[in-house]
Amino acid sequence: MSLSRYLPFVTAMALVVVASNVLVQFPVDGQIGSLSLADILTWGAFTYPFAFLVTDLANRRYGPVMARRIVFVGFMIAVACSIVIPPLLYRYGLIEFETAAGRLVRIAIASGSAFLIGQLLDVTVFNWLRRQSWWRAPVFASLAGSVIDTAVFFTIAFSAVFAFVGPDDAFALEKAPLLGLFGIETARWMSWALGDFCVKFAIAVFALIPYRLIAARWNQPVVLPAE
Repeated sequence: MSLSRYLPFVTAMALVVVASNVLVQFPVDGQIGSLSLADILTWGAFTYPFAFLVTDLANRRYGPVMARRIVFVGFMIAVACSIVIPPLLYRYGLIEFETAAGRLVRIAIASGSAFLIGQLLDVTVFNWLRRQSWWRAPVFASLAGSVIDTAVFFTIAFSAVFAFVGPDDAFALEKAPLLGLFGIETARWMSWALGDFCVKFAIAVFALIPYRLIAARWNQPVVLPAE
């Protein structure tokens, strides 16, 4: 298969993941009534779900074998860029603070682990459901991948249990009301995880629009032979 066919998918995947790994370090600064958005959301929650759209389109177009290849190549590029790019953004004044090298590595490990598990699950579920109604495969595949991705990423990136992977984020570990509203207090990263999944759920539904529009342009998916 020519490089030009799957390069757009790999490029899109890498861009989404790198952007998300930078933006996940920035809580959403805002207030809705008594709710502090910084307690429930990071900006990465709004970009990462589109990685599932890229995977589902690749699966729809080329089948699960090539979709898995795209996931693996996108994973390697994204992890490397997630370590290299943030320091460059800080150096050129595009972000306000410099992330410690240990934190960069920890986020890259968390992102890479979550990415591989979540995206490969997405490919598998999508392939199971691709002969059902057009919307079932992308929705249920994205949701299945999102649950695992969110759990793995936030646990490794922020939980004190994984401090051996790299330095903790003190703000993420601070106690705050669950989802910024309820009486029970938990580490802030747990509310971030729940908020992240809620955004992923909403975007999984919203992403049906571009998925349908793009997939409709392909009369028949290009399914490559299994290897």
